Amino acid sequence: MSSDFEGYEQDFAVLTADITNKIARVPRLPPDEKKQMVANVEKQLEEAKELLEQMDLEVREIPPQSRGMFSNRMRSYKREMGKLETDLKRSRIAYSDEVRNELLGDDGNSSENQLIKLREERAHLLDNTERLERSSRRLEAGYQIAVETEQIGQEMLENLSHDREKIQRARERLRETDANLGKSSRVLTGMLRRIIQNRILIVILGIVLVITILMAITFSVRGH
Repeated sequence: MSSDFEGYEQDFAVLTADITNKIARVPRLPPDEKKQMVANVEKQLEEAKELLEQMDLEVREIPPQSRGMFSNRMRSYKREMGKLETDLKRSRIAYSDEVRNELLGDDGNSSENQLIKLREERAHLLDNTERLERSSRRLEAGYQIAVETEQIGQEMLENLSHDREKIQRARERLRETDANLGKSSRVLTGMLRRIIQNRILIVILGIVLVITILMAITFSVRGH
C-alpha cells in the first residue's frame, strides 16, 4: 500500500512542478497562446486532483495508529493544490509589460484614469479570487472533518460488532455450562436415589433375615 502511495506522490510532485512552471509563463504569453496554456494547466490541475483522490483512498486503508503522518502530508498537498489554483487565477488576469504598454499606449501618454481603472479592476478580481479561495478552504476543511467523522464512526461500529460477537460467544458458553450443570445435577440425583433405595432394601432384607432366624429358633425350641 505505501508503495502505491509513494508512486502517486512522485507523480503529483512532477505534475505540480510542471504546472508551477506553466503558470509563471502565462502572463507573458499573447492572448491566443495564453488561452491555450490556461486550458492546458486547468487540465493538469484536474489530473492532480485525481491523484490526490487516489492518495486519499490509500490513506484511508492505513490502520488508524499509522495514519497520522500520511494525513499530514495529504493536508500539505491539498494546500499546495489550493495555492496553484489561486496562482492560476491571478496569472489569468495579470498583464505582462508588453500587454500593459499595448493597453496604455507605447508612448506612455495614455490617460491616467485608464491606468487607475485597470488597477481597480485587477484589485477587485484579486479580492474575489481570495474570497473564493477562503470559501474553498472552508469547504475542504468541512469535507475533511466529515471524512474523519465517518472513519471514526466506522471504527466504532466495527468495535461494537466485535464486542457483540464476544458477548454472544460468552452467552453461548454460559448456556453450555448451565446445560452441563443440569445434566450433572440429574446424574447426582439419580445416584443418590439409587443409594437410598439400596439402603432401604438392605434394611428390609436385614429385618426379614432377623425375623426368619427368630422364627427358626422359636420352632426349634417348641420342637424339643
